[in-house]
Amino acid sequence: MSSFTVFANAIFSASSVRRFLQGTPLSKALRSDLLPPSRSLCKIRVRVRDRDRVMYNNPAAQPVGVPIPPTNPQPTPFGNAFYGAGSGLIRNGLGAYGGKILGSSSEYVQSNISRYFSDPQYYFQVNEQYVRNKLKVVLFPFLHRGHWTRITEPVGGRLSYKPPIYDINAPDLYIPLMAFGTYVVLAGLLLGLQGKFSPEALNWLFVKGSLGWCMQVALLKVTLMSLGTGEAPLLDIVAYAGYTFTGLCLAVLGKIVLRYVYFVLMPWTCLCTGIFLVKTMKRVLFAEVRSYDSSRHHYLLLFIALAQFPLFIWLGNISVNWLF
Repeated sequence: MSSFTVFANAIFSASSVRRFLQGTPLSKALRSDLLPPSRSLCKIRVRVRDRDRVMYNNPAAQPVGVPIPPTNPQPTPFGNAFYGAGSGLIRNGLGAYGGKILGSSSEYVQSNISRYFSDPQYYFQVNEQYVRNKLKVVLFPFLHRGHWTRITEPVGGRLSYKPPIYDINAPDLYIPLMAFGTYVVLAGLLLGLQGKFSPEALNWLFVKGSLGWCMQVALLKVTLMSLGTGEAPLLDIVAYAGYTFTGLCLAVLGKIVLRYVYFVLMPWTCLCTGIFLVKTMKRVLFAEVRSYDSSRHHYLLLFIALAQFPLFIWLGNISVNWLF
C-alpha cells in the first residue's frame, strides 16, 4: 500500500478513499466526509442546544470564567423614571378626583339626611324631669309661661338645636312611642272589660292607632307645604304628631274608670292637643319655612286645631270594628 493511501485512510474514511482510487473525482469522493447529511446536522444542532440549556439552567455546569446571563434584565434608569413619574401622576390624579366625587356625594347625602330625618338618637336624649315637664306642657299648654321657641347652640360652625334633655320645647320620640304603646294596652283592657277582647282585635287597634298617627303627620306636613317649601325634619313632625296619644290615653283611662268621665276628658284633651299643636306650629315649625302667606296663616292654624276633634273621636272609639 502506498504512503498516500495510508495517509488518506488516516484522515478520510475507507469508502471515500476507495471511490477516489476507482477514478471518482476528489470533490465527489470526499463529499460524504466534508459535508455530513442534513439529518446529522440536525442531530448536532439539537445536541448543542440541549447542552446550552443545561449549562444555562445549572450555573454549576458553566465553564470557569464564562459569565452567567442575567435572568431578569433590569430596565434602563430613564425608563424607570418615566414609568414611575407617569404612574404616580395618574394615580394621584385619579385619587384626588375620586376623593372629590366621594366627598361631595357624602356631604350631599348627609345634608339631606340631616335636613329631613335628623339624628334618631337626638330624640331619645330625655330624663325624668324632661318627661314630667313635657307632659305638663302637652296636657296643660295654657299653663306654660315660658317661650315656645327652641334653644340653639353652635356646633361645627353652624347653629344646631339642643337635645330635649336641655330644652323643654324640643321634640322627642320617647313620649310618643310610650303613649302609643299605652294606648294599645288600655284599648285592649277596655275590650277585655267589655268581653270583646281577642288577639285579632288588638292587632286591629294597633293598625288603627298607626293609621291615626300617619294621618296626623300628613296633616302637619301638608300644612307646611301649603305655606311654602317646608324643610322641617320629618322626625320632628312625627314627634309632634305622636303627642296626640298622650291626651288620648288619659281619655281612654277615664272611660275605663268611669264611663261618663270619658265625655268630659275627650273634649278637654282635644282642646289641649289643638292648642299645643297651634303653639308649636306657630313658634317652632313655621321657623323652618322659607316663606309663607300671612293671610292663610291663622286659617291653617285653626284648621289644625279643629281637625283634632274628629281624629280623637275616631281613635277614642274602642270597638272590634276598627274602622268606626
